[in-house]
Amino acid sequence: MPRTALLMMDLQLSHLAHLPADYLRHPVEALGAARAAGVPVIHVALRLRPGHIDVHPRNKTFGSLPSHLFTADDPGAAIHPDVAPAEGEIVVHKNRVSAFAGNNLQQILAAQDIDHLVLAGIATGGIVLSTALQAADLDYGITVLSDACADPDTALHHTLVNDVLTRRGEVTTVERWARTLDTGA
Repeated sequence: MPRTALLMMDLQLSHLAHLPADYLRHPVEALGAARAAGVPVIHVALRLRPGHIDVHPRNKTFGSLPSHLFTADDPGAAIHPDVAPAEGEIVVHKNRVSAFAGNNLQQILAAQDIDHLVLAGIATGGIVLSTALQAADLDYGITVLSDACADPDTALHHTLVNDVLTRRGEVTTVERWARTLDTGA
């Protein structure tokens, strides 16, 4: 029987600042549903080394970031308190776009016998897309929670959840996913 984990990805204060305030309620609902159903939750957050010594200047996404951002000392890199890890929940730090980048997430999933990933996070065109593509290539089942994912570019979000990510796995809403947890379907 497949074992599922919810990945709560890049729900950090700096990322949330670029989204409408009502977005966060959906990841909060997903987190509550997972916890109530006993679904393991893994929090994934961007963390770079001090001075960004792990970022090449040619990297278009990270190379131009000021060197104090997304380090352990950056307050904006904190996970929002409404979706903060509970006691015993795993936190994985990444240093590129994909949740699998620069860490042992795949090893953790294997050790926990997880073979299905439910994705929630910011941004749909970043970590969600990158993680979904890599997870599909690694043979994980994938469910994307369309309303628990967001992108500052709403048109891009719409295209990804309606046209692209459906080719790699299931796309559903938090409410529909939570119902499957309640019914065991």
